[in-house]
Amino acid sequence: MIFQKKASHFVIAVLFLVGGLAPFALRQYQVAMLTEIIFFALYAVSYNLLLGYAGLLSFGHAMFFGTGAFTAAVALVCIPGISIWSDIFLAVLMAILVGLVVGSLLLRTKGAYFALLTLAFNSLFYVVATKWSSVTGGDDGLSITRPNISIGSITIQLAGITSFYYFTLVIIGMAIVFCWYFTHTAMGRTVLLIRENEERMNFLGYNTHISRLLLFVFTGAAAGLAGAFYSLHFQFVSISAISVDMTTTVLLMAFVGGTGTFWGPILGTFVYIIVQSYLSDLTDHWPLFMGLIFVFMVLVMPGGLSQIIQKIPGVFSGKSGDEPGDRVVTEETIL
Repeated sequence: MIFQKKASHFVIAVLFLVGGLAPFALRQYQVAMLTEIIFFALYAVSYNLLLGYAGLLSFGHAMFFGTGAFTAAVALVCIPGISIWSDIFLAVLMAILVGLVVGSLLLRTKGAYFALLTLAFNSLFYVVATKWSSVTGGDDGLSITRPNISIGSITIQLAGITSFYYFTLVIIGMAIVFCWYFTHTAMGRTVLLIRENEERMNFLGYNTHISRLLLFVFTGAAAGLAGAFYSLHFQFVSISAISVDMTTTVLLMAFVGGTGTFWGPILGTFVYIIVQSYLSDLTDHWPLFMGLIFVFMVLVMPGGLSQIIQKIPGVFSGKSGDEPGDRVVTEETIL
């Protein structure tokens, strides 16, 4: 376990180093795409905490992402001179409030009922965003101007692609690291054990409902933060940010990368956005091909790309990688 943590620390340091040097080797449009990958990675990680750790299949995670995106945009439009820090804080706070209200209602159910109710709530939020056009812009959306960073007497311009990329790398990168740290806390392990045997955890005196609610709110806050950066990155937000399609997107990212590991959804996000960008340049029917890729991954590689990567050492060492228990997600393997 200690070795795994040290390896994770090394991976984190390498990722930040590579991320810091990337703009020197990439073109501007590639830097913009990498920025998109970073905040969508947080979105995928937050969803994986809900699905991979708590075993809660949600079809409504976009309501947090969209809430954060719209709150950030509306605050910039309606509150002149608001700082970017206050704007992001309001977006995360609103996502937390939504998580508390919705979670207290939904987490009394389980399984298919929970999944369908999350879909219903997501549809409700989508309708509100569509009909409340005086605030959200409705079908036309909202255009915003990205504010600068003010640190004392120092002002950092965020209008450029590269400067905003570094801002995203630091803030979202720290958020992803915090999510990773959360999985190693007592709370993170408790949620995992509740997924494995809820009755035993209840017998030991744990309040499983509160534990799930805290995780639900935490993942909602992370998704809301990702949504805020979505608005700031594109300097525009529309109802697509809170649509069911946005939930489908995060589902694809998580499953393509693999929900059995923490880093799988990050890999899935990278592959998804790169492939989507390539396919969208070739054909207008790229969603069809993305759907086929998803079906292929579920049928052939249910563990995602991370499963393939985990099997590579076994291939060179002569192990098949399919021994009994290899596919079981345990506390050690998921962390």
